[in-house]
Amino acid sequence: MKSVQAFAPATVANVSCGFDILGFAIEGMGDWVTLHEKESPGLVVTSIQGDGGKLPKDPLKNTCSVAIQALLDELGRNVGMEIFLEKGLPLGSGMGSSAASAVAALVAANHLLGNPFEKKDLLPFAMAAEKAACGAGHADNVGPSLLGGFVLIRDYHPLDVIKLHVPKDLYCTLLHPHFELNTADSRSVLRESIPLKHATIQSGNVAGLVAGLYEEDYELISRSLRDVIAEPYRAVLIPGFYEVREAIKGAGALGMGISGSGPTLFCLSRGKEKASQIAEAAKEVYQSIGLGVDVYFSAINTAGGHVLES
Repeated sequence: MKSVQAFAPATVANVSCGFDILGFAIEGMGDWVTLHEKESPGLVVTSIQGDGGKLPKDPLKNTCSVAIQALLDELGRNVGMEIFLEKGLPLGSGMGSSAASAVAALVAANHLLGNPFEKKDLLPFAMAAEKAACGAGHADNVGPSLLGGFVLIRDYHPLDVIKLHVPKDLYCTLLHPHFELNTADSRSVLRESIPLKHATIQSGNVAGLVAGLYEEDYELISRSLRDVIAEPYRAVLIPGFYEVREAIKGAGALGMGISGSGPTLFCLSRGKEKASQIAEAAKEVYQSIGLGVDVYFSAINTAGGHVLES
């Protein structure tokens, strides 16, 4: 029987001003999915490692099997696969954990079936898994996890996703405090309507960020990393947010924001050395307020989900 293993990276969604429309992928961190073909039809989630026993093995609820089933339904095929998931990402961290699982599963399944779909065409199946996991089929995590780099979701009806340019020296530092923030709570504090003034500011910042990426203008990127829609309401839910923001400015960060719905924070910088200095500055802040934190820094992942071996 054939088998294949794939990897999909962690992601940062929203990217400050790009609420629900921007995301980018991280190097190194992510999830692994191994698929084994089996003779009898149907999907079976055989093993999940690294989740502390929290994720469901029910094929109707697990993001890996939901994503693969959506692919199979589109093909009109009823094949058998065993799914082995290895979680490299913490759950509920704001780093696209459910997205990485779904994308790794899809990339592996597509390869096992002879690559009937182009990579970008797998996106709707990953969004179906996201909807099963959190009730909404957003693409700002699954898009960059699948395609790599920075991704812009221009529209959902019809789906219009654009992969953006990534400056070669752009780095990200991720700060994951030992603090649980429920996505529902993070969503509940948002306002249903926003003032025209704020909509105008946000639009300008999104345009500035995209232009900054293409021009490799780090100062423009820095000026554009400002969110006036979600961050003012979510920041108060995250201990140390404002203290960290002040500290990383002094360490040379271009800017900071909330990754997804939090509690993970992301900081962008120019170069690996700055990313390391930002990590140390943030650690000192968390130590001073008595909160543990996991810190990670890397270049932007431009490859996205990919097959490791088959």
